[in-house]
Amino acid sequence: MSGLSVESTARDQAAAVRAREISARELLDLHLARIAERNPQLNAIVSLDEGRAREGAADADQALAHGHEVGPLHGLPFAFKDTHAVAGWRTTYGSPLFADHVPDADELIVERVRRAGVVVIGKTNVPEFAAGSHTFNPVFGTTLNPVDPTRSAGGSSGGAACALASGMVPLADGSDMGGSLRNPASFCGVVGLRPSLGRVPEWPLYNQWETTSVGGPMARTVGDVALLLSVLAGPDPRAPQALGDPGTAFAPPLAGSLAGLRVAVSVDLGGAFEVDHEVAAVVESSAVSFAAAGATVTGDHPDLHEADDTFRTLRAWHLHAKLGPLLAAHPGELKQSLADNIRLGEHLTGADVARAYTRRTALSERMREFFGPGGHDLLVLPVSQVPPFPADQEYPHQINGRPMETYLDWMRAAYLITVTGCPAISVPFGHTADGLPVGLQLVAAHGRDRFLLEVAAALEARGA
Repeated sequence: MSGLSVESTARDQAAAVRAREISARELLDLHLARIAERNPQLNAIVSLDEGRAREGAADADQALAHGHEVGPLHGLPFAFKDTHAVAGWRTTYGSPLFADHVPDADELIVERVRRAGVVVIGKTNVPEFAAGSHTFNPVFGTTLNPVDPTRSAGGSSGGAACALASGMVPLADGSDMGGSLRNPASFCGVVGLRPSLGRVPEWPLYNQWETTSVGGPMARTVGDVALLLSVLAGPDPRAPQALGDPGTAFAPPLAGSLAGLRVAVSVDLGGAFEVDHEVAAVVESSAVSFAAAGATVTGDHPDLHEADDTFRTLRAWHLHAKLGPLLAAHPGELKQSLADNIRLGEHLTGADVARAYTRRTALSERMREFFGPGGHDLLVLPVSQVPPFPADQEYPHQINGRPMETYLDWMRAAYLITVTGCPAISVPFGHTADGLPVGLQLVAAHGRDRFLLEVAAALEARGA
């Protein structure tokens, strides 16, 4: 394919490999050259194994030469998030305790992406145990923002977002509890989808019934996100809460329109959080774009007043249940903010957790009504309350001069949506005066992932 480069869409790259207009080995060489150029500064790709990657690319070319049926991602270089177990590949979770850990089996997400034909090249960097929206750890160091390397790439999928934005990989997987793929997508100027609960099944999990964290696709375009979702989605007998729609239901092309949509735009969900003035201006400007495209736009928002306590309770319960024994066995060996967050779960009672799930049920019902007949099709709000902050800070300590009292305060725009169970996508939409990316968060009713992708693609096509 003439003019194919690492900036080409994943769809174009995969089509070129299938048509044998470029070999998987040649495509890998393009990406390895970009990694050699950008990764020493940005630190997005970790545990890179060029030798195994070249073997994988050669196998991909052999499969095509022999006329084998190939998957939709055949020949595309891919680096898995370093919290996902990949058989035979170093998987550290960003922790010195697992610095030499090599799993002997793939997670379900990895199984599906490998089966689709990717060429594995390594992993993408994460915060320690994926806790936090700034990507740094004692094993590999800090991932920097590809637009401004003095700034954070976000997290916990910061390595993935940075690698995408800088052309090191054409697609990436992320995971999202409180914004872990939406936040870095916004910071790095790429697209990240937190799917509906159950859309992307995960296995193994310590608790199949814990549903705050989900896996999801990331890419440079909405169409490429749809391509990866078509691989990640679909039921699996090991995941009892998986939705039944097949992954192919989400495959591109996407044919959406903004005309006639009922769109609610809210900068802060009715004063639920502080938002940087420049970010707020970008969100407010989206109303003009939607209206110009024929949508009916109103300033409205759902009542999510219980969402903050609900998320914080469930997050503390989850972290303590999963990592509490590790902290007890290795006191002083986890980063302080993570240890503090784990300990928040020590004194939770059954009544606390029950209250959180009762409120979560109420939130889900309220969102169903918000998106129901006579309501809205789409909710628009910020992804992150701030632009990318300096990389030498663990988190922003103030917004518009207002102090952030806890580590989580600056992430409310993302995590208040988490506990609704609704799909949410971060789409690049604008920039600050300094040229830093700002993403727009689009939210739809639970189960309407295809609709959300089509709307996001239509907005993308209008240009930001």
